[in-house]
Amino acid sequence: MSFIRLDKFISERTEYSRSEIKRLVAKKCVTVNGETVKSADVKTDTETAVVRINGREICKEKYRYILLNKPAGYVCSTSEHDGENIMRLIPSELRNKNMFPAGRLDKDSLGAVIITDDGGLAHRITSPKKHISKIYIVKLDRPFQTKYINLFKGNLQLADGQVCLPADVRGCELSEKLAFVRLREGKYHQVKRMFSAVGNHVEVLMRISLGGLILPEKLGFGQCMELLHKDVENLFKEPDFDDFCRDYGGDFSAFLINNQP
Repeated sequence: MSFIRLDKFISERTEYSRSEIKRLVAKKCVTVNGETVKSADVKTDTETAVVRINGREICKEKYRYILLNKPAGYVCSTSEHDGENIMRLIPSELRNKNMFPAGRLDKDSLGAVIITDDGGLAHRITSPKKHISKIYIVKLDRPFQTKYINLFKGNLQLADGQVCLPADVRGCELSEKLAFVRLREGKYHQVKRMFSAVGNHVEVLMRISLGGLILPEKLGFGQCMELLHKDVENLFKEPDFDDFCRDYGGDFSAFLINNQP
């Protein structure tokens, strides 16, 4: 068993401040195991206690992991000064004040973003030493060319002289202007700059996989879901790129064509 103060327990798992929690307790809005509590500093078992605020149960887990299907027009930030940020898309019951996006997508890009309060996991995801693979589907201005496959594998040089790690790319059978890309690094606007370096232009970019964690087809733009620990572990698995494109190519190409806002 692990006991901590009730106000600390709630504060770590919600957006409430300690002072707000004390006011909720005073208003008899907080229960532990069905009993209304009278003090915010009562010791609480983090493993077994059922804590509710206004009838809504507070998640026992200290860390939370949210997968968001990011729409265009939102920035991967927690600051209100950056404009429309993705935290506004997370329902209050899934959110706490310590959450942040673990990695980024450009404002006009779509797809998978992890939001968490687990700094250790975020470091593992974003660390250059880990090289967590990411798969994208892109809509191009001009038809995909097979020569891109070897160019992307061959340490492609960008316009500013930066050299990319080998990347995988292949066209999509449903459209000559759709392609799949897998990267193992995260340079600024890298996918767009890579296609620019081979004479093409990315019109739409959507991230559909982080490691072995695949964006669910039924998760619409702007929607999110809480991840289980087994889902989180999939982040550090490496799917076969050709198998992925074969198994999911039809779904994601249709999703992008039919559901793009």
